[in-house]
This record gives sequence, structure tokens and C-alpha cells, in this order.
Amino acid sequence: MNEKDFEELAAGAALHSLSADDERRYRSALAEHPEWEDTVDADIATAASLADPVEPVAAPAHIRSALLAQIADMPQNGGSRTDTDVSSSHEERPAVVDVSHAEPQPEPKKQRRWTRTVFALAACLAVLVGVGIGAVALNQQLNPPASVIALQEIEAADDAQQATVTLDDGGSATAHWSASTGKAVLVADGLPSAGEGQTYELWFVRGDAPVSAGVFDVDGGDATALLAGDMQAGDAIAVTVEQAGGSPSGQPTTDPVIVIPTA
Repeated sequence: MNEKDFEELAAGAALHSLSADDERRYRSALAEHPEWEDTVDADIATAASLADPVEPVAAPAHIRSALLAQIADMPQNGGSRTDTDVSSSHEERPAVVDVSHAEPQPEPKKQRRWTRTVFALAACLAVLVGVGIGAVALNQQLNPPASVIALQEIEAADDAQQATVTLDDGGSATAHWSASTGKAVLVADGLPSAGEGQTYELWFVRGDAPVSAGVFDVDGGDATALLAGDMQAGDAIAVTVEQAGGSPSGQPTTDPVIVIPTA
């Protein structure tokens, strides 16, 4: 038995889901390879953590649904061959095969691979329940922000355009837009925090008339912000620092820290 097969058995053992035959094979392999004890300990610890009482932090329902959907869609045979592949391979082999002396091939391997996959995903679900940060991180992966989706749409458009400016402190800001999608996104790198009680506000500048396009915050100097409203040809994209929630008057109250011409 190789180490990969043992790992499958160890996962099943930790979940108390091995058949009698697999249990014997598992014990025998562990006796022959005591160096694999670390795998056993890790799986037992993980299985135990699934049952540990924790203060639940409910993950959004769509995250759990997405994970369970992935489980349902995963092939249970541990491989990528389809029924068609198997049929084709049989057609290429001789029609008569002597199996009178062939040793029976164990089926449990399929179940073990399936078991280890469920074992890993179950651990992910447990982390989501017990650790709110995990839910946030997975949520971002399964459900990217609207600004990221819009940026992908813009970049895929035939009429995608962009313009970049360098910031005073060495960072940069790039405006991405597309007339066909009707969307514009600002991507900033090295942008300092707006400050306590303040936020950055986006503007479409049409001639001398600024039109608010929403507010955004930065995370570690980075920001990807979707501008609200429709961009018009010739608009410049500007950013000012305003009080939290945006300018109460609907007009900029400070000089812009970013101005990106698009014409």
C-alpha cells in the first residue's frame, strides 16, 4: 500500500466509516509504516474539531449551498474518466479476456477517495461555523464583489479602454471603462486610508459639473471601486476625500486627490 492510499484509509478511520476489510488493511499498513502516524494524528484532530462545541458564527447560507453543490458535482471515482472513456477502452481491447485466475480488485478505493474529499470539505464547513473570518474569506472567493465582476466584463469588452495616473505618494490609479457595458471601474494601488470618519468619493466630471458616483474605502492601500451611474463620453473620473457616507451637499468639499481624463 502506498502512502496516498493510506491517507484515504486514515480519513475514513477518523470518521469511523471504514468497512471491516478496510479497517484490517488500515491497521496492517499502520503497523508496517509507523512513520505515517502523523497523518493519523492530524486526521483524528481534524475529526475531533468537527465535534468541538464552539460559539457558532453563522456563515451566509449561499456559502454552505455552494460547498455542498461542489460536493455533489465532484466525481466519486477519484479520476476524470467518463463512462464513454471506459466503453471506448473496452472496445480497443481483445474481446475475450481470461479472468479465471485474476485476483478480485477491491472496490473500496472509490469510496475512500470520496470519503477524504468529504472529510476535507466537512472541515471547511466546520471552520465556517466556528470562525467568522473564514466565512468572509470564502464568501469573497465564491461571490466576488460587483466591482470585480464589472472589471472582468469591461476587460472582456471589445471597446475596453483604460487610463492610468501616478499619485503624489508613488501609488497609481487606473480607470477602466467600456461604452458597450456602460460601466467604469477605478483600480488604485498605494492609496492611503482616507482617515477616521472620512471616505473617498468618486465623481464623473462633465465639464465643470461633478456628478457623484459613490464612495469607497481602501484595504491595505488597494481599492477596486465600481462607479455608480452612467459614464458619458469625455467624462473625467475624479476622487475626493469626504466625510463618512459622502458629501452631504452632493458636491465635492475638497480638492480631488485623483483626476483621470478619459478623452
